[in-house]
Amino acid sequence: MKLVITFLSCLICIQLFAHCNKNNDMTSTSDNVPDTDSAKLKITIGSNTFNATVYNNTTATAFKAKLPLTINMSELNGNEKYFDLPDNLPANASNPGTVQAGDLMLYGANTLVLFYKTFSTSYNYTRIARVDNPSGLATALRAGNVTVKFELQ
Repeated sequence: MKLVITFLSCLICIQLFAHCNKNNDMTSTSDNVPDTDSAKLKITIGSNTFNATVYNNTTATAFKAKLPLTINMSELNGNEKYFDLPDNLPANASNPGTVQAGDLMLYGANTLVLFYKTFSTSYNYTRIARVDNPSGLATALRAGNVTVKFELQ
């Protein structure tokens, strides 16, 4: 009888373990995974156009809902342009360690930041998109404030 109870207990534990792992696999997502199923983001700066891959997270989804969007972005630190959105977006900030030229991220809950230089950082950001080919981005963003249009392709 002990053998039967032990055997059934083991089967139940195995089933519960398998069920938990299956559910975790289905619901886990990463904020740092490009959303290859969605439309690309088109970023226009003057006569220059850049395509970006949008990340698969709630911040990127909320940002896409605001598009098309034309904004005047301000210069900061010689490596980024920023704009304070009128409304907060959902954020899940973390420290990327290194910001890459072409990263479009959210600082806090409402500051949209487009980086045009690569550098190390101690700040936390939420990823929105990444410019596919950032070559020429620094030149297009030039010194000072600049008008940038974001739209879905």
